[in-house]
Amino acid sequence: MELVWFGDDVPFYDHGPDHPLRPARVKLTRDLIHAYGLVGGTRVVETPARDATDDELLLVHTERYLDAVRRAGHGERGPWGLFGFGPGDNPIFPHMHEATARAVGASLVAAEAVWSGRAQHAFNPAGGLHHGMPERASGFCVDVHHGDGVQAAFFSDPRVLTISVHQSGATLFPGTGFVDELGDGDAQGTKVNLPLPPFTGDDLWLGAFEAIVPPLVEGWAPDVLVTQLGCDSHHSDPLAQLHLTTAAYRRTAGILHDLAHRAAGGRWVATGGGGYQWARVVPRAWTIYFAEMAGVAIADHVPPSWLERAEMEAGYAIPARLSEPLARPSPVDPGDVAGVVDRVKKRIFPFHE
Repeated sequence: MELVWFGDDVPFYDHGPDHPLRPARVKLTRDLIHAYGLVGGTRVVETPARDATDDELLLVHTERYLDAVRRAGHGERGPWGLFGFGPGDNPIFPHMHEATARAVGASLVAAEAVWSGRAQHAFNPAGGLHHGMPERASGFCVDVHHGDGVQAAFFSDPRVLTISVHQSGATLFPGTGFVDELGDGDAQGTKVNLPLPPFTGDDLWLGAFEAIVPPLVEGWAPDVLVTQLGCDSHHSDPLAQLHLTTAAYRRTAGILHDLAHRAAGGRWVATGGGGYQWARVVPRAWTIYFAEMAGVAIADHVPPSWLERAEMEAGYAIPARLSEPLARPSPVDPGDVAGVVDRVKKRIFPFHE
């Protein structure tokens, strides 16, 4: 098992102090993982990231886009709005290219570790930025939200099965991820979307997840399971309206771990993703996933040393336990969620029979 750390020798992927995507969430996650004693010995190691090369970045993005990111991040003037940069979601920040290349490189290191057999599982908490397009920044990206960038990258590739479980694009950015987005040509049926209504809570979300994800993954039998572990689906997240708790993340982690071993030869690469309760939720959620990946049972009480430092940095109280009760009952009609699941089954499952 490997934890991939992007290192301290490059600038943070940092849109600024007023932006909801806070780089501190990655550092706090790493610190909490260490506070639990999860890294060390032969079971779990921490591996430094590397920079992704231009050739690797060009597998998804265009040369014009790489040039724009590099020049904008070095203070040059240009028509950067054409590439999605500017006030709002994607403000320009210093050394954008270098920060992005390291975050991508960390995911590549995780993939290389698993593919080579050096590790069965690997996690890059700085990865999972899933909205970026070939020639345009989008959605904070150079899961509660639809993974439109990932889907676009593989839309015509029949070798890759993508499954996105998210709040419906009818009610949330990026306005995509509907059931009928199936893939193109030979890839039809390999792009799967499970768009759920706002305020879907733990039980309904888990029921929908278990009805769609395990059977498709088992039938596909992938060479490697790659998961994006966004936790902006949490009921307290400021940018979305799903209604999950960390209990749902714990259950999901177990299902994914079982799937990795049952369907993908044990090979599992995980990345971070969304999550805008950067101190209260993200470190606890990702530590739950990491402990499951490492196969280690950890205490529910958060280590006091970490809690004190995190609260000092955040300036507010943070829950002292990994688990938590649901804050309020979910108002969603179970029939609405069941209807989405049925549409996915009718539209997608025939491609996999």
